[in-house]
Amino acid sequence: MDPHHGPLPAVGWRFLLLYALAYMSTSLLFLAPLLVSLALKVNSLVGLDEAPDSLALVAGVGAAIAVVANPFFGTLSDRTTSRIGRRRPWIVGGLLVGSAGVVAVALASSIPVVLLGWCVAQLGFNALLAAMAAVLPDRVPVSQRGVVSGVLGMCLPVASVTGTFLVRLFNGDMLGMFLAPCVVGGFFILLFAASLPDRRLDPADRPAWSVRQLVMTFWVSPRRSPEFAWVFVSRFAFVLAFAFLTTYQAYYLLDHVGSREAAVPHQIFIGTLVQSGVLVAASLSAGKLSDRSGRRKVFVVTASGIYALALFLLAAASSYNGYLVGMAVGGLGFGMYMAVDLALAVDVLPDPHTAAKDLGVLNIAGALPSAVAPAIAPSVLALSDGSYAVLYAVAGVSAVGAALAILPVRRVR
Repeated sequence: MDPHHGPLPAVGWRFLLLYALAYMSTSLLFLAPLLVSLALKVNSLVGLDEAPDSLALVAGVGAAIAVVANPFFGTLSDRTTSRIGRRRPWIVGGLLVGSAGVVAVALASSIPVVLLGWCVAQLGFNALLAAMAAVLPDRVPVSQRGVVSGVLGMCLPVASVTGTFLVRLFNGDMLGMFLAPCVVGGFFILLFAASLPDRRLDPADRPAWSVRQLVMTFWVSPRRSPEFAWVFVSRFAFVLAFAFLTTYQAYYLLDHVGSREAAVPHQIFIGTLVQSGVLVAASLSAGKLSDRSGRRKVFVVTASGIYALALFLLAAASSYNGYLVGMAVGGLGFGMYMAVDLALAVDVLPDPHTAAKDLGVLNIAGALPSAVAPAIAPSVLALSDGSYAVLYAVAGVSAVGAALAILPVRRVR
């Protein structure tokens, strides 16, 4: 239901295709640096011994910026009365600013410059993400949200494979590794922005704005919206598990598996490809089954449990083949989760008038773990004598927490 224009019409394949490509491209902008490029850039500047702490600083501060930026820009998007719509200005502007930050990271000669560039990238890309996520409640009716969410769930693995492939393609060329995902992703994002039927907000319908409203940008009351709060907790715990894996994947392969540095981009690409093949099938199937059955919770709980199992398998692995097995199982859990989690979240939004703001708050649960994981990981590694097996076991426990947190949700079956 569009609060200002009545029931939403069904979306067609053309909209869905362009939206999926743009959403995948948005994920590509974040993931290509986080999966490979950023870790290799930091390693090239300070060496393997200091790299984990330096990466923790860059990733942690960048994630803290994202926590603030996503709901803030979501609120601004909800209030935008531009002639070209509410979402389009932030999609285009966010892409340009974020890409400039990525170029700065690629050309940086010191960790402080990497940090500054990554913070700029997070500001821009989170403005883009806030507007892109809000398109789902803006344009897609409830009856199609499971299927659309399932398709969007495939975007993350496709972006992961594409990102690692592009990095591998430009291996040895630092600027190319960082810039190629922006060029490829930017094309599809701009294509979607040009075709998006983005309604202009009438100034009379603009939500209220005050200092209190600014503070509330970052808050949804758990007492008034307990279902939303539990979904927030579940997503936070699940993404925290994912953040442990992705942030330290390169160092896991170097230190725990014993891979050569030159082989790491290729190994991560193969691992991501294996994970994504399973993930795509799981995401499509889970999204359709969720819509047909009218159920969301059982898929999220099962997915979280499977992802926990994958992380425990990675913790126990002692070879690259063991790593691939863990990634495949992880693809099954992650695919089921991504197919249904967004649909469940949209179903429990507190207010359709503030969809972008509330999704921005929910996206804190997706951004904050990227700051928490690097903050926790050095202590876990220090206490475990540098064991990445222990670190991934901690990640598995977090995934179990994601399953438990969704159980109190009652409004959605």
